[in-house]
Amino acid sequence: MGQPLKMSVQNEPLILSYMDRAGKIAIDQVADGFGMSKGQLAETAGLARETLYRSERSRTAKTQGRLREMLEIISRVTDWAGGKDQAMAWYRAQPLPAFGGRTAEALVKEGKAAAVRDYLDHMALGGFA
Repeated sequence: MGQPLKMSVQNEPLILSYMDRAGKIAIDQVADGFGMSKGQLAETAGLARETLYRSERSRTAKTQGRLREMLEIISRVTDWAGGKDQAMAWYRAQPLPAFGGRTAEALVKEGKAAAVRDYLDHMALGGFA
């Protein structure tokens, strides 16, 4: 498995700090970075637990896409949430009124990451929840 890139760029998107040289998300580093097991990370991303324990499954487009969506959303809220750990807590637990009280995590699991990104863009422009 590739080593994650170590970049010195300030304010880089969170996702870039978890990518290996092949452009894949380095699952061990994501799990470690958020203090989770691979099983917990899989649950948070809406993937089967065993998916992240098998390298051939962890590098598929579906798995990488789901992790990318999760990290992109967390990255977008990191600054105003107060850090990546707080952003992960928001992602997992904050009910979003515009989505009937469902969390960003629930929406990503349902394949609605684009709707969450649109919502965050709307909020960033001063829109109401």
